[in-house]
Amino acid sequence: MIHFVGAGTGAVDLITVRGMNILKKADIIIYAGSLVNKELLQYKKEDCIVYNSATMTLDEVIEVMELAEKEKKDVARVHTGDPCIYGAVREQMDELDKRGILYDSCPGVSACFGAAASMNVEYTLPNVSQSLIITRMEGKTKVPEKESIQSFASHNATMAIYLSIGMVKELSKRLIQGGYSPSTPAAIAYKVTWPDEKIFKCTVETLDEVARENNITKTALVIVGDVLEHFEYQKSRLYAPDFSTEYRKAKE
Repeated sequence: MIHFVGAGTGAVDLITVRGMNILKKADIIIYAGSLVNKELLQYKKEDCIVYNSATMTLDEVIEVMELAEKEKKDVARVHTGDPCIYGAVREQMDELDKRGILYDSCPGVSACFGAAASMNVEYTLPNVSQSLIITRMEGKTKVPEKESIQSFASHNATMAIYLSIGMVKELSKRLIQGGYSPSTPAAIAYKVTWPDEKIFKCTVETLDEVARENNITKTALVIVGDVLEHFEYQKSRLYAPDFSTEYRKAKE
C-alpha cells in the first residue's frame, strides 16, 4: 500500500497524528528532501528504508513503489505541506492506477495556514474578504491564462502566492496592474514554523525591496490582502446576540 502523506509546514509536531503513525509503520519512506523537515524521520522504525526524492525522477519513484508492492511493503510518500497543493501527486497516482497499485492520502498543513498562525491573522474577515485565493506565478510550470495574477488581483480578495518569491518584482507589478492598491498590506513568509522562520510585513509596492533587503530568494510565500492589518470589518453574525442558530436562540 502506498500512503501519500502531508508533512505539514515544517515544524515536526505539525504533522498530523495519522501522518506520524503512517511514518512509524512504513517499511519504506520516500520524502521530498529539498523541502520536508528531515527531523520527521525520527518517527520511522529502525529497519525502514529511506529514499530522498529530490535526487529521483518520477520513473525512479514509481519503480520503488512497484517493487515495494510486489514485496507487500507499506510505503509512505511524504510531501511538504499538503500534497494536494503543488505536490505533483496526480502524476504519481496515475502511474499507480496503471499498475493496479492501491494508495490513499493523508492531509497536511499547508504553508499559507502556517503563515496565518504565525501572524495571528484571519484570512476571511467579514466585509473585508471572504475568499482565499491560492495561486502562483508562471515559471517552468505554466499557469492557465484565465488564472493570471492580474485576473485574481482584480477581486481584491486575500491571496496566498506560492513558488513566486524568485519573481517577486514582477509579481508586485502584476498585483498592482490587476487592481490592488500599491499600499495594500502584504507579507513575505519565509520557512514558516521552522526554527529559522521569518515574517516580513510590507506592502504590495515594497515586496521586492523587502525581499532584497533580507536576501529572501526561495522557501517563502507571499500573502496579500487588507486582512493582514485588521482593517475595519464586521463581526461574525454567528455570535451576535440577535442571531439564532440550531444551538442558541436569539436574545430579545
